[in-house]
Amino acid sequence: MMQSPLVVGVDGSESSLRATDWAADEAARHGLPLRLIYATRWELYEGAALAASLGRSDTRVLGENIIGMAGERAQLRAPDVKVTTDVLPEDTVKALLRESRRATALITGSRGRGEITGLLLGSVSLALAARAHCPVIVVRGDDAALAGSHGRVLLGVGDADVDSAAVRFAFREAKARGCTLSVVRAWRRPSHESADHFLPEGDPARYYEVRAETVLDEALAAAARDNPDVLLQATTAEGSARKALVDLSAAADLLVVGARRREGQFGLQLGRVGHTVLHHAACPVAVVPKSA
Repeated sequence: MMQSPLVVGVDGSESSLRATDWAADEAARHGLPLRLIYATRWELYEGAALAASLGRSDTRVLGENIIGMAGERAQLRAPDVKVTTDVLPEDTVKALLRESRRATALITGSRGRGEITGLLLGSVSLALAARAHCPVIVVRGDDAALAGSHGRVLLGVGDADVDSAAVRFAFREAKARGCTLSVVRAWRRPSHESADHFLPEGDPARYYEVRAETVLDEALAAAARDNPDVLLQATTAEGSARKALVDLSAAADLLVVGARRREGQFGLQLGRVGHTVLHHAACPVAVVPKSA
């Protein structure tokens, strides 16, 4: 039975090479094939007829060189992994979104070649995280996180995460790595009563904390039962989920969140938690859609 590969978007940048290294380790860990993609619209810019008459264009040759070196790098890092490469003459986001329909996960660096170093996240990575059909992993963070030195996968649980794809994904990662799975559910006590929030008598803070604990237990019950060998640490945290996850990511090798996508003026967009951790987390971030 053919396994769906891990697909990596490669563009020759240092960020994409770090993503290639990380993906090679991940493929070896899960026993998956690795597919490296270099996508560029060289035919559009140079003209298909002109490109055909001149043979391979400079852009095409550059792409083949970049993807060839990335393939060799991945194969040296993970000799037992089946590595394939491809150069596609089309828009990068369009190509990788199509690949996401038959990939185990898409993996990208945090910014691409030619993008300003000071930018928090590359446009390609952000677009993929908002629209891909499979989990998208944006490789970022320091050397300790990239090497898996912390021995910890971090999962943020939201309201819709009862036995969700994100929960299952996080358990699989922790099991494959033989590490601890830390799960966090953030909660807040509303400052005033409203139609959506009421302030119960007694200790309102404890009421909302217990509600968060209940959500956490329900979200994890099925996956924990199916994975009894995974060491699980589940906690609640008062305050912003975004702040809690960014702070805790400093001691994690991978942060997993569910895709909180919403339809906006410019199409599908990530929710606030996903958007924040992709820009600020101190470790690689996996955004997992409901259907993954």
